[in-house]
Amino acid sequence: MIKKTLLALTVALAFTGSALAQQSGIKRTPLQKTEFPDGYLTITGIAEVPAGGSAGRHTHPGLETGYVLDGEADLVVEGKPTQHLKPGDSYSIPAGAVHDVKVTGDKPVKLLGIYVVDKTKPLATPAP
Repeated sequence: MIKKTLLALTVALAFTGSALAQQSGIKRTPLQKTEFPDGYLTITGIAEVPAGGSAGRHTHPGLETGYVLDGEADLVVEGKPTQHLKPGDSYSIPAGAVHDVKVTGDKPVKLLGIYVVDKTKPLATPAP
């Protein structure tokens, strides 16, 4: 039963991630998924947003933290000042916060993202 639940959750997470990526042009490359802490998944992956593009407004059912590998972008988190990101910068987004990443330079932005999310919910949900 647990294996079936985990398989269903993994498929749901993959579908949600790819649906959001198709919507916004993001390329997501999952690197690792770990069931930790209890009740959560810790997911590590690479997100690439094309030049002139944006991730689109969305939320996560847990913390997102990350590191900019390449390119420049503005991180827009609802209720906070816009944060300009460049290679070597890190960021953190609280659980449930509506946010977007908008590429500001003439090349794609590449981010290493780590998500600690409720394992019963989709990784990302588009926001109005």
